[in-house]
Amino acid sequence: MHAIRLHAFGPAENLTYEETEDPVPGPGQVRIAVTAAGVHLLDTALRRGESGPFPAPVELPTIPGREVAGTVDALGEGTDPSWLGKRVVAHLGLAPGGYAELAVVDAAKLHQLPDTLGDPEAVAMIGTGRTTLGILQFTELGPESIAIVPAAAGGIGTLLVQYAKNAGATVIGLAGGPAKVALVKENGADLAVDYKLPDWPEQVRAYLGSRTATVVFDSVGGDTGRAAVDLLGKGGQHLVFGWSGKGPHDGEPLTFTDEELAGRGITSESVLGPVMIQKAGGDVRNLELASLAAAIQGHLRPAVHRFPLSEAARAHHALETRGTTGKVVLIP
Repeated sequence: MHAIRLHAFGPAENLTYEETEDPVPGPGQVRIAVTAAGVHLLDTALRRGESGPFPAPVELPTIPGREVAGTVDALGEGTDPSWLGKRVVAHLGLAPGGYAELAVVDAAKLHQLPDTLGDPEAVAMIGTGRTTLGILQFTELGPESIAIVPAAAGGIGTLLVQYAKNAGATVIGLAGGPAKVALVKENGADLAVDYKLPDWPEQVRAYLGSRTATVVFDSVGGDTGRAAVDLLGKGGQHLVFGWSGKGPHDGEPLTFTDEELAGRGITSESVLGPVMIQKAGGDVRNLELASLAAAIQGHLRPAVHRFPLSEAARAHHALETRGTTGKVVLIP
């Protein structure tokens, strides 16, 4: 099979398209003939040698990627034979191997796909979608809500805008550049602004008038995240799930003292990791099921940015330089 392999930590160019041995499913596993593989921002950190939420950097050489969709083409010993030939999507979990024409995964992680949901869209929902719904567990949105979504043209941002609008909230989406701003507006945001413009907070204040934001879904941190938090009113929530901002404080999460939060009457909490899984009843599969159902029923419509599998390095570079919209997906 062909796959993307990483032999040395470093820049995106270290991802190479190679021919390698076909994986063989073990007991209780299946092999998927991959038709779509998800690319996550975490993948870029792991590629650089950063361990992120993992206890240590991945072992090299490796085939990156943890989100795949396709058709089951081989079974391991003891695996239910009814899976053979089924269209499926799966999150591989801690084991990589998604950037390939073939991938192996435990059958317990599989979700069968209906004809109404495409493979790239399913990949978006199994990772980005489940995270989105996990974040939304920490707030209640309704007609009185005013939500600010930085990075609103990204995979999670796109879904947050749709969900908040479906709940009747007023949605303010931030994006970088006119093209992305236009996409955010098309996605349903009541106001879409370019955070690269120095006066964007004033644009938001002018739109809101006497009102203030009730929740900020913060994946950027840094200067943009702090400016968004400054738009919160008393009782407002700052929900943190990343810090990828591109300002002087690039890559820095926002921190607040207890006195600052109490003085402003707002809360700030990180919603990733164990706390999210605990909210979901201790099983991330609950979020996967809800996410896929939302897409199948048409309540959420993931945006997908496709690249050929052979161009994974270009996909990584584009993701790191904010040259993508929606969920980045590799197509073998």
